[in-house]
Amino acid sequence: MHTVLIIDDNPGVGEALTLLLSLRDIRALHAATPAEGLAMAAGKRVDLVIQDMNFSADTTSGEEGVALFRALRERNADLPVILLTAWTRLESAVELVKAGAADYLAKPWDDAKLLATVGNLLELGDSNRELIRTRQERRDRRAALTAGFDLDGLVFASEAMLSMLELAAQVARTDLPVLVTGPNGVGKEHVAALVHGNSARRKLPFVALNCGALPSELIEAELFGADSGAYTGAHRAREGRFEAAHGGTLFLDEIGNLPLAGQVKLLRVLETGRFERLGSSRTREAKVRIISATNSDLRAMVAAGSFRQDLYYRLNVFELKVPPLAQRRDDVLALAAHFLRDSAATLTDAARETLLAHSWPGNVRELKNVMARAALLAGGGPIQPQHLQIELPARHAAVRDLEEPGKEAVLAALAEAHGVVSRAAQALGLSRQALYRRMERYGISE
Repeated sequence: MHTVLIIDDNPGVGEALTLLLSLRDIRALHAATPAEGLAMAAGKRVDLVIQDMNFSADTTSGEEGVALFRALRERNADLPVILLTAWTRLESAVELVKAGAADYLAKPWDDAKLLATVGNLLELGDSNRELIRTRQERRDRRAALTAGFDLDGLVFASEAMLSMLELAAQVARTDLPVLVTGPNGVGKEHVAALVHGNSARRKLPFVALNCGALPSELIEAELFGADSGAYTGAHRAREGRFEAAHGGTLFLDEIGNLPLAGQVKLLRVLETGRFERLGSSRTREAKVRIISATNSDLRAMVAAGSFRQDLYYRLNVFELKVPPLAQRRDDVLALAAHFLRDSAATLTDAARETLLAHSWPGNVRELKNVMARAALLAGGGPIQPQHLQIELPARHAAVRDLEEPGKEAVLAALAEAHGVVSRAAQALGLSRQALYRRMERYGISE
């Protein structure tokens, strides 16, 4: 149950507000003086304060109320405070909101409006506390992850990547075959290298083969090697990737592009640990861990008959799904800053909004290329949206082209929205993240 502290020297006001709040199952505490109110705010859990501005019958200056408000803010800047007063000038309301008030209601108040305002602020407070709790939990999880897992410079901030990396840390401690899935450009090879780098095989070779970059007739020679004269142009014996990776990890990228004939031979090696070089009858042994990756739906390929079911189950003992950048928006700005680390260029707010609005079909690889190009076009200066050369949907472009709202506009929008940031952002034509950045820049608290 939420608790609201009412600080007002009029007993009738305290009783009326207590009854009104009880209709919404909100507990109310009543203090008749500023000193009593401050003591209650310090000694009990209070989710919101409704305070009067005048506590002396012989003055309407509001000085006592201002002092009380400032004392509440000094003790807990996150505690929302609604001011009650007979003042009705908009200028007064704006000044009080500037000072950090959550809202401003005139006496006599409108019951429906007061309840709506209180409800919105309590909901916002719950959301903020949950956000703080979630962020702290994520920080704790990340600390636990990095305590025993070398990220090798991997940049991320999203829950989606943290969850995937926690799984990667678990499987790295084993020798299980791993299938890394995800669209092109998400960094599947980097994830595979992290699994190897945190395994017991980390001091042994990590050998990669892109199965989609070779013609089918060369796959066998690449995997298993070839003796001299095994095929035209084979003037000397060469070892294959299995031999090169002996004791370590063999990473098979784009495994879905491996021809059926190659699949059969790969399966045999995985089952027996033995193979022969092309053109040789000598049997060799390979002790390697297999990590494969694909952007294809291997289950659908199995159903269509283009990928062997038995090989699929051999490779997919443990799957790591790397989420696309569109599903990890928290990573976009972190990665963008990382890609600019060697450049003097910086991102403007408008450029950040453009980056966040883009769908990133090319994922991290596309973002890296966009930032390299933007840094060049910006010539070392601030990066503007036009330097990114990203075409956004019309609704995002319209928002981007709006004149940036000033402090007064932000304060007015927040007052009108009763402190609900998402509503104020919608009224201003901004994303919630963009409004938070402006509030921080202008020194406006929630």
